[in-house]
Amino acid sequence: MTWTTALAVDDLAPGTKQVVKLAERSLLLLNESGNIHAVDSICPHLKLSLKKGKITSDGSLVCPWHRSEFDLKTGSVNKWCPFPPVVGSMLGKISSEKTLGVYPTKVENGQISVDI
Repeated sequence: MTWTTALAVDDLAPGTKQVVKLAERSLLLLNESGNIHAVDSICPHLKLSLKKGKITSDGSLVCPWHRSEFDLKTGSVNKWCPFPPVVGSMLGKISSEKTLGVYPTKVENGQISVDI
């Protein structure tokens, strides 16, 4: 893996998200109360964007489409496709549970770098 500069830390204020392209990957950078996370920018369920996803109080990212929930530190699935009610469980069977890609980050000299 290689550390790659993504953007200036000042460009990612607390509570914000930004999609960046690094090494031919589309990553979502998130600043959760000063903690910088880098994850795949698309949900592993139906390959839809996670940019408008919400962050829960326990540090999970919720897909805005079918509300699958992923741990920001490990990418593990906390909930798989619970929405919409009744139909969500059927949609969840279209694709088996898959973890979300999570990448190490560091901030040095005012720059966010991702290990990809």
